[in-house]
Amino acid sequence: MKLIDGFDSNYRYILVAARRARQLQGGAPPVIDTHSRKPCRIAQDEIKAGKVKWVIPEVPASAAEVAGELLDQAMGES
Repeated sequence: MKLIDGFDSNYRYILVAARRARQLQGGAPPVIDTHSRKPCRIAQDEIKAGKVKWVIPEVPASAAEVAGELLDQAMGES
């Protein structure tokens, strides 16, 4: 299956579309004009139109990495 433009994986596309569909089911208004009434199709159309923005969150550092950085700062090392 071909990757959707702007996505690094088809899995991420499905996650974004599903989250947007849940918002639509919860009462959020569609941001595009569409003939569809199905939240999943509306979400896909919104993504295709470039109206849905998404961000990949940064992975938090492990506790060991944070502790090591704090120790380095306390010891005056950078």
